[in-house]
Amino acid sequence: MLERFRRRERLDRGLRIHLPRLFGYALSLTGEREKAQDLVQNCAMNALSAKRVPEDDAALRAWLFKILRNCWIDQYRQAVDLEVLGEELPPSDLSANEARLIDDITVRQALEQLSPSAREIITLVDLAGFTYMEAAELLEVPVGTVMSRISRARLALHSLLQHSNVRPLRLKDRARDRA
Repeated sequence: MLERFRRRERLDRGLRIHLPRLFGYALSLTGEREKAQDLVQNCAMNALSAKRVPEDDAALRAWLFKILRNCWIDQYRQAVDLEVLGEELPPSDLSANEARLIDDITVRQALEQLSPSAREIITLVDLAGFTYMEAAELLEVPVGTVMSRISRARLALHSLLQHSNVRPLRLKDRARDRA
């Protein structure tokens, strides 16, 4: 009984901590806010019904992302309408700065033009912050495959953004944004 309580407490805490990134990942997979919310809810339900929950925080995070990905794959396989992957992401309210908002929209539109696998690997590594090893375990592929996929995906994204107004952040800007 006490172990179930501890497992549930650990899982609740993990879900609260990782919910924003899980939602971001779900949004990148589905392309729609409502579908992403449903996907995160399915992930949470599956996690809550699990008999075992990883003890380590990093393992818990990877486990939650894997559950979410598996839920998405299950939904994708069941979907009759395969156009779900091509729908436009709704603009987000990330910043009051207009130039930054335009950059955000431009990058989102470029991400939507990538293949689903390229979009997924960029989301895992560059947006969710998984290491190559963690992404490899999540996707059940060798680390070298992750490295080649992320390289090709970044090149494709760079090619799409090359003639846009988006410019990379300077290192001091990145540090300030993370604070």
